[in-house]
Amino acid sequence: MLTDEYRYKILKELQQDPDLSQRELAKRLGISLGKANFCLKALIEKGSIKADNFKNSANKTGYLYLLTPKGIEEKVTLTQRFLQRKIAEYEALEQEIEQLRQEVKT
Repeated sequence: MLTDEYRYKILKELQQDPDLSQRELAKRLGISLGKANFCLKALIEKGSIKADNFKNSANKTGYLYLLTPKGIEEKVTLTQRFLQRKIAEYEALEQEIEQLRQEVKT
């Protein structure tokens, strides 16, 4: 299953580096090559990205992964949700730290 977090991270990486190989994407995200392939296929089927074939050398064929307008909108939405979740985590952590400080003082 393709989670919001992975969709966000993949769209972010591809927006920054459209000629990123699946192997390099997997390495950057800390996932298997198979999972990277699955995620890219899901995003292509959903219409968030498109893959254009290009030759990057005489012996290799690669893909250029481009965000579609739908993919750009999706990335904005995911970024907002990701930010809200991280802010909530940060605020909860701040509370926990303050409680621990109070415990240490007593």
